[in-house]
Amino acid sequence: MSSPCIISVAITGSLPQKQNNPAVPITPAEQIESTHEAYEAGATLVHLHVRNDDGTTSSDPERFALVQEGIRKHCPGMITQFSTGGRSGSGAERGGMLHLKPDMASLATGSVNFGSIVYANSPQLIDDLAQRMLDNDIKPEIEAFDLSMIFNTAKLVERGLLKSPVHLQFVTSIPNAIPADREVLEFMIKQFKRVCPDGTWTAAGIGKYQLILNQWALELGGHVRTGLEDNIRFDKDNLAKSNAQLVERLAGMVVDYGRTVATPAQARQILGLKPV
Repeated sequence: MSSPCIISVAITGSLPQKQNNPAVPITPAEQIESTHEAYEAGATLVHLHVRNDDGTTSSDPERFALVQEGIRKHCPGMITQFSTGGRSGSGAERGGMLHLKPDMASLATGSVNFGSIVYANSPQLIDDLAQRMLDNDIKPEIEAFDLSMIFNTAKLVERGLLKSPVHLQFVTSIPNAIPADREVLEFMIKQFKRVCPDGTWTAAGIGKYQLILNQWALELGGHVRTGLEDNIRFDKDNLAKSNAQLVERLAGMVVDYGRTVATPAQARQILGLKPV
């Protein structure tokens, strides 16, 4: 039997602007509409960043609340995942929206170089965010940017700050972090399965590497991610018209690789989330 594949859509991120691609959704209304279109195209998990009206990054809980409310109304069963990433805030501010109890939230389990900057995640901050997710019954998606983060994740499970089964995303192709390299990915998957044997995983590629990581994840039995956060282009000659266009193409790839697109109910079951 073919295994269902969860399609995650990262609709906005913290970097792309409308001058880069007019389809990037910025306001809560735009984000809700873009997510609904992606949901209808096959996405069952939405990764959310919020922005101020001028396009700058934000961790404003009121904005997260507005977007989450709209998604839950218009996209029945879709998994909402809040970003606690460093570009949207600093320190405890990064978890300031977790009281809204999304289904999931991102959690980086170490620091890493991003191009010319350092994405700082101190051990204390990691513990604090993990504890807040635990207190609010939120399942973390571990964002792994290098090998050490896999083993840091296993230690959090041992310490009771993470529940099994763990869900982890391998984020590749950011300069100075994990390269988009098939052998490296397979090695990291092997290590993850060794220390978190009941875990599930997704692989993500940035920019021109988005499609190749989708292909590798499908071949290796993982789940997939797309969206304007990772790639504003549909191909080298054309900007993506919408998040839905990227999801629709990926849904076709899932079928081409002999798998099925997970329904919201299946995605929740795979990730151990409560049914709606």
